[in-house]
Amino acid sequence: MSDAAATTVTEWRPRFNPWLIALPVMLATFMVILDTSIVVVALPYIAGNLGATQDESTWVLTSYLVANAIILPASAWFSSFFGRKRFLVACTVLFTLASVTCGVATSMPMLVVSRVFQGLGGGAMQPLAQAILLESFPPTQRGTATALFGLGVVVAPIVGPTLGGWLTDQFSWRWTFYVNLPVGILAVLLMILVVEDPPYIRARRPGRIDGIGFGLMGLFLGTLQIILDKGQDADWFSAVWLRWFAVICAVSFVGFIVRELLTDHPIVDLRIFKNRNFAVSSALFGLFGLVIYALITLQPLFLQSLMGYTAFDAGLSVTPRGVGALAAVLAVGALASRVNPKMLVALGFALSAIASFLLSRLDLQMSMSSIVLPNIIAGLGSSCIFVPLTILSIGTLRNEQIGNATGLQNLVRNIGGSVGLSYVSTMLQRYAQAHQVFLVGHFSPLNPQYRQHLAAAQNLLAMRFNPGDALIRARDLLYGTILQQSTYWAFMDLFYVVACLCAVCLLCAFVFERPRQARAVALAD
Repeated sequence: MSDAAATTVTEWRPRFNPWLIALPVMLATFMVILDTSIVVVALPYIAGNLGATQDESTWVLTSYLVANAIILPASAWFSSFFGRKRFLVACTVLFTLASVTCGVATSMPMLVVSRVFQGLGGGAMQPLAQAILLESFPPTQRGTATALFGLGVVVAPIVGPTLGGWLTDQFSWRWTFYVNLPVGILAVLLMILVVEDPPYIRARRPGRIDGIGFGLMGLFLGTLQIILDKGQDADWFSAVWLRWFAVICAVSFVGFIVRELLTDHPIVDLRIFKNRNFAVSSALFGLFGLVIYALITLQPLFLQSLMGYTAFDAGLSVTPRGVGALAAVLAVGALASRVNPKMLVALGFALSAIASFLLSRLDLQMSMSSIVLPNIIAGLGSSCIFVPLTILSIGTLRNEQIGNATGLQNLVRNIGGSVGLSYVSTMLQRYAQAHQVFLVGHFSPLNPQYRQHLAAAQNLLAMRFNPGDALIRARDLLYGTILQQSTYWAFMDLFYVVACLCAVCLLCAFVFERPRQARAVALAD
């Protein structure tokens, strides 16, 4: 590239105000990420209405996540081939139409197929929106651009369960999909008016699609997502089909890496991982996805299973997290260009660790107010992580590398979220079983405390039942207490594990180099 061309690429600015461009792309981003969590609370209603089992209804989530994951890393190639604006508008239209067909679905197969198309459209929208924001704002304002994108990434998964519960209770589960229609139409109209392709997108046309690489990537990501979503139900590797899926996943993953590194026109440029900041940030983004989805899943589940909260109230309990994230995200965006971003990342993981530790100290006599402060702290931490981590990752990359980078990072974050959900569902049962084995050891006639509690329960029940039945029911009552306590300690263990993981991530934040634009601003000041 000549010096003149390089200058043109570097100094390109969109015709419209970046804030105006941000509106449609953020509408699209929020809509897509919202749909990863909004239907969670509606699954029992979907299963009942469409005559499916609870296990079959989970394919509504799995099909969306699989399709989303497959298209994410390839979004940069498709945007180069079709044009970024044209591809983004097409994806938004596909997502919106698929949302409507999800809402009118009359059977589970129809709903699952519609969710696949919804995932295909939505998967590309996230990295495209992020790349457009980063390129529309000047380098010194990339903290602000990242903060805007962070609004969707951090707040949408928190709002999803609450909004989904409200729509399902007040109207129908179908409205969790219909809500996308007006938002999608508005986003498409605004995209057509204000979004444009930068010169290097218009000038660059990739060669033929790497069909082998795309096929290996789809096979690897599809089998991985199914393993993560269905592993616990199938008792993991005790199931023959899951072992086969694991072999296929591993082989296709190795084949995909080899193919993309050897071919001249890869569908995903993996060489970008040679950049230290990008590689470290990708790993931390994966852990960030694991942490945020683990916490968002654990807290409502704890309140529903042990405290008797309704689905809506449990989802509402996560709202303070969104308030904290919203309050911090724009402030962090402004600070990121003036404060060393890796210090903000470290602060974010420290806050997340503190929030997780506070949640690990809850008890069964807590009130709703007990979880407000940990959630606000967790929201502040999420914003402190996402914004500067994005700046660190793209701060040492060229503009034309950003599209590929955002696709890979969104993929890693989503995989981290899937791992977090799978880890929570698996370890919650295993920790509970371990605690149950320990507590049952005290469930013995040789234990004076056990005899004392059994006699007290039996005397209480003797007023309604004969002595034999009262003894049996007293034992059942004490065993129920053991089950409750073992589950409670399993939740506390997982909150503590997340806190420790955040503490480890805090140390990793100091491996980064400081990005170019951050150094330039510091020198200018």
